Amino acid sequence: WVLLMSNLMALLLQGLSARLGIVRGRDLAQANREAYPRYVNFVLYLLAEVAIAACDLAEVLGMAIGIQLLTGLPLIWGVSITVLDTFLLLYLQRLGMRKMEAFIIALVAIIAVSFLVEIVLARPSITEVASGFVPSFPTDEALYIGIGIIGATVMPHNLYLHSALVQTRKIDRTDAGIKQAIKFNRVDSTIALNLAFLVNAGILVLAATVFFKTGNSHVAEIKEAHRLLPGFLGNMAPILFAVALIAAGQSSTVTGTLAGQIVMEGYLSLRINPWIRRLITRLL
Repeated sequence: WVLLMSNLMALLLQGLSARLGIVRGRDLAQANREAYPRYVNFVLYLLAEVAIAACDLAEVLGMAIGIQLLTGLPLIWGVSITVLDTFLLLYLQRLGMRKMEAFIIALVAIIAVSFLVEIVLARPSITEVASGFVPSFPTDEALYIGIGIIGATVMPHNLYLHSALVQTRKIDRTDAGIKQAIKFNRVDSTIALNLAFLVNAGILVLAATVFFKTGNSHVAEIKEAHRLLPGFLGNMAPILFAVALIAAGQSSTVTGTLAGQIVMEGYLSLRINPWIRRLITRLL
């Protein structure tokens, strides 16, 4: 139920940021710079950069752990390999925005298929899954986990990115054309966010079925989850799990870099090479 509520929040906020981009022709950072005094904008800029760096940290570790689980490489090597995605991003940007969007969709599809197969193997109880939509906080810890889920679903840098990306599409600047563009973007956002909702719900249902229901509620680390999966779901599950981790790291890393560029340009009117900005975020 927390996932569902945060997904609805994300839909509302993404819709508003898309309208800002389509109707006013401004991304969120540019609109903020025009609307607020300098000191407020500086705080907003810092918060956006911290949010991007914090998300990037999760992606770096997730991908490094995914590489370690697949190949056995030490974590430090996995982290070093993730720096190479800077060059992948450069290559994708040269190909154009549509190709980059296709790349991200392909990665999300890989994650979705991986978890779909694992859900099929786990065979969760449908009635228990349905009961999860009833709002409740069984323990004090549940509130903490709920806040974490909201933070992982409603990401501030995605709003900056969305308000800028909608401007890359050709729009007829008449009233009818603008309304049509808003409608198409609503459909686009709904499909994308609902797919993300299903993937996130899949992760929760999988954890509940495979670990919690079998008395393994102590599982707190990705590596531990990976180690225990074969016992419950067979040998294919850990490979799918690791592949999904790497794909998740890559898709989020691309959006983080693009958002960082928009935030920096919008607030500071400063444009630097994407791969330099990527390295700065990574090194931080």
